[in-house]
Amino acid sequence: MGPLKGIKVIDMTTVLMGPYATQMLGDYGADVIKVESLEGDVTRQIGPTRHPGMGPVFLNTNRSKRSICLDLKKPAGRDAVLRLIATADVLVYNVRPQAMARLQLGYDVVSKLNPRLIYAGVFGFGRTDPTRQNLPTTISFRARPRCRP
Repeated sequence: MGPLKGIKVIDMTTVLMGPYATQMLGDYGADVIKVESLEGDVTRQIGPTRHPGMGPVFLNTNRSKRSICLDLKKPAGRDAVLRLIATADVLVYNVRPQAMARLQLGYDVVSKLNPRLIYAGVFGFGRTDPTRQNLPTTISFRARPRCRP
């Protein structure tokens, strides 16, 4: 069961950094619900697959999770995710904070709905970094001297 049994996590992350973080929470017993766009996480298409949309990167980083596809730009999708957030302990996202605000899912909105919610943003660049609007990619990280592996 794990030490995080009873903790509900809403995973609104894509690609690798966020899904890997929430995968670990699920591995420790948290109930992780991944919210995907109608197209699904882009990692569904990475690598060889037996079944379409089930690439190995996606399967590995999204184990221990349940999943739901929602169109957050439509009222029904937004209402559905708000119902999930209302009973969650943690919300993890990795889109830009401005995008969350446009979707009316910013901290100012969801904290009124669920004041005890842990609202965790996972970003490639810090919120105060001059390049915070950039999309974090491997090339952009390696091009920055302080980010070299």
